Amino acid sequence: MDRHLVDLLQRNGQTSYAELSKAVGLAVSSVNDRVRKLVERGVITGYHAHVSPEAAGLDLLAFVFIGWSDPEVAAPFLERIGSEPAVQEAHHVTGQWNYLLKVRVRTTRMLEAFLANVIKAIPGIQRTETLIVLSSAKETMALPTALPDWFK
Repeated sequence: MDRHLVDLLQRNGQTSYAELSKAVGLAVSSVNDRVRKLVERGVITGYHAHVSPEAAGLDLLAFVFIGWSDPEVAAPFLERIGSEPAVQEAHHVTGQWNYLLKVRVRTTRMLEAFLANVIKAIPGIQRTETLIVLSSAKETMALPTALPDWFK
């Protein structure tokens, strides 16, 4: 039941409790209790508006691999990118790179400035590799709420 509620709320966070109760077959008060408990347990961490990057003028999406060999670089790197609005995601990865960033900016010139003035300005950064996205066939923040058929 909770997974179904989470799935519905991921699709539309503005779904009313009355609509949710119809969809899952519970009373509105029961839906309210379940959603409240999902929030208290940290399953639901917030509600957000999904903004079109193009409408916001952020037409360029890039993935940037970052590499260094000195472990002391990690803390200043994480501190700097943590406050950087252009960085949408930062992932510690395996392989030859330390981190993979998802970055949204307006233009290639802005991306160049981000790399020079933010990333390469951090002492100890040794190398980067940037992939510019031409188009995106799928992009979602929704998490799967059930096991896929291919896993069963």
